[in-house]
Amino acid sequence: MMSFLGVAVEVVLVVGALAVLTADLIWEPPRRVLGVLTGATLAVAAGFGWLQWDQTVRDGNASLQYSDMIALDGYGALAGLVAIVVAAAAIAAAWSLIVEMEGRSAELIVLMLLATSGVHLMAASANFMVLFLGLEILSISLYVMAGYTRNRAGADEAALKYFLLGAFASAVFLYGVALVFAGTGSLSVYGIAQFFVRSLVLQPAVLVAGLGLMIVGLAFKVSAVPFHMWAPDVYQGAPGGLVGFMAAMAKLGGFAALGRVLVVAFESRIDDWGPVIAVVAVASVVIGTALAIAQTDVKRMLAYSSVAHAGFILTGLLGADLGSMWFYLATYVFQVLGAFIVVSIISGPGSGPTPLTSLAGLGKSSPRLAALMALFMLAMGGIPLTAGFVGKAAVFQAAIDGGYLWVVIVSLIATTAGLFFYLRVTVLMYMQDELTASTARSDGPQRWSLAWCSGVTVVFGIVPWPLLNIVREALPL
Repeated sequence: MMSFLGVAVEVVLVVGALAVLTADLIWEPPRRVLGVLTGATLAVAAGFGWLQWDQTVRDGNASLQYSDMIALDGYGALAGLVAIVVAAAAIAAAWSLIVEMEGRSAELIVLMLLATSGVHLMAASANFMVLFLGLEILSISLYVMAGYTRNRAGADEAALKYFLLGAFASAVFLYGVALVFAGTGSLSVYGIAQFFVRSLVLQPAVLVAGLGLMIVGLAFKVSAVPFHMWAPDVYQGAPGGLVGFMAAMAKLGGFAALGRVLVVAFESRIDDWGPVIAVVAVASVVIGTALAIAQTDVKRMLAYSSVAHAGFILTGLLGADLGSMWFYLATYVFQVLGAFIVVSIISGPGSGPTPLTSLAGLGKSSPRLAALMALFMLAMGGIPLTAGFVGKAAVFQAAIDGGYLWVVIVSLIATTAGLFFYLRVTVLMYMQDELTASTARSDGPQRWSLAWCSGVTVVFGIVPWPLLNIVREALPL
């Protein structure tokens, strides 16, 4: 089967990126024209994403397309819709930086659109070569964005570290794919699943080694311990207006791929990969929380917080429950995006390091920004009536169902400890005087993005059932 709908989202995003680049090259239009082109591209891509959802979930017509390389199913449709909404909010929030780039603004929009297409391709891939292609489209776009401003040594350092370590992780992932192919004779996600149904593997050493290397490659992308070393330096050095997009997209693409690999292709080998994921999850939660407490820079603190959240999301995989994983993921990406938007407003869209003291007195100088930042911090900490609380409850229940109660106990202790650095931000904003005169002012697009991120955080914390039902329906073929 070769339905255009199977690749429609990627095609629209790539064509839109080419349209933005061509328009800027030939006509040099005002930035608002590029904004209209970008908005139209995302709207059309979202429309096709909705059509994919309607056909695969509502009508039950999920299928494999293009020689079984693309899966047209609810899993890919959900990932695409979440990625497109994140991209829309992130591009709007970064619009001041895009305008500031002047002659290089079109290329920045193109990179963000291509990164979004890479996430969707990873989620919809039913073949490891297609998965690797999506992984590289996403990764290379993020490498360039990390050092895009080119006005600080820290940005260059962030881009170089991200590129070198990311290239190594991609090579490890590809070597793992090669070993899996050697053991099964297939690169198809569903072909490998069928291989384990038809065959009795008596000596699975090659397969286990290949799966382990694939997990290593994808664990780097989601910044899970011990493959998290790049995250603090990259988050701190990259432009403030882009870090939220980078953090959200890396998580979306990496976990979408992990879901396909572990729960679809290697579900029958859960006894092999389950204990490994459990150890990585616990290490991520504990080490990420401990190191976040010690930080004095808000971007580095959020980076280590992201490491801890990678561990929480991995906890959902222990019960092979993709629904709980996606609820946590689909809400967390808006929390981290919203937090980084506030940081970029305070320190500037092209800024690098942002000391925690820059948040002091924000409750007096910018009450609205302080309230939103406090909301995102409390949600990440898992406070009730926020989506973060519901997400943690969902992944913990999945881990308990999978027989990993000890992981939940350790994660609960780490969650309690993590409240320290989340509440520290709130204390700084409301209980300390500002050290310097505040210049934090948000523009219209940033306010729209913050409203969307805060709305997702609050609404799905109070009324989580609509999203929970959606993610439980968005199962792979």
